[in-house]
Amino acid sequence: MTITNPRPKEEEAGKYYQSTSYISHTSTAAGIMDYIYLIVRRFTLKWKYSLIKSHIQSGKLLDMGAGTGHFLNYCKSAGIEAYGVEPSQARTSANNNNIFQALNDLPEAKFRVITLWHVLEHVYDLKETLTQLKNKLEENGTILVAVPNLQSFDAKHYQDQWAAYDVPRHVWHFSKESMKALMENNGLHVKEIIPMKLDSYYVSLLSEKNISNGKLSLTGVVKGIWNGLRSNLKAGNEMNYSSLIYIIKK
Repeated sequence: MTITNPRPKEEEAGKYYQSTSYISHTSTAAGIMDYIYLIVRRFTLKWKYSLIKSHIQSGKLLDMGAGTGHFLNYCKSAGIEAYGVEPSQARTSANNNNIFQALNDLPEAKFRVITLWHVLEHVYDLKETLTQLKNKLEENGTILVAVPNLQSFDAKHYQDQWAAYDVPRHVWHFSKESMKALMENNGLHVKEIIPMKLDSYYVSLLSEKNISNGKLSLTGVVKGIWNGLRSNLKAGNEMNYSSLIYIIKK
């Protein structure tokens, strides 16, 4: 597990989420990459729901890092009692009364499923957060954690321009081995790993944009799509895709 160093103090980190370029905390698009993100988000909401559906035939859902509440609202429309935690001001635009600022603000309840969609890499105190989540999880419940993968082809190809480093917002960077060790050290166990194959394309396009100082040319688009494809093809049996979802149990 790799840590961002230096990194901002936790109390100062919030300002890095206020930028209009931080698309996951807004519903408006300012450029082609934002439009791509919003289009893909509509598809992935359905896909994420399909992943949790088999784990939540009854019980409540908790979404950590709920952002603007799109996933929560999708689950609510499917009949799931869903709650969220979002420390940033993005929660105020969620149109959902079940999003709280902190874990301690949640009503007393146990959750059948807890999701962290690209959230754990932002968390400063991993041990404390995992302890709290474990205490809120039903005995046979499931935690789903999605994070970028340090060992992916696109991470190695783009190196310090790899968009999924996203410093200073991402304070931790994971491989499969470090994620498994983190969970074991906190009384949790990785039972299954699922690839997020679309992420390689999006991250590669953003990485090309980084290389070109914030401007994505047609050549950059072609290179990004090609490298996204290469990343998925090279992931192989080792499951080293750009981003991975870990299915976790107590």
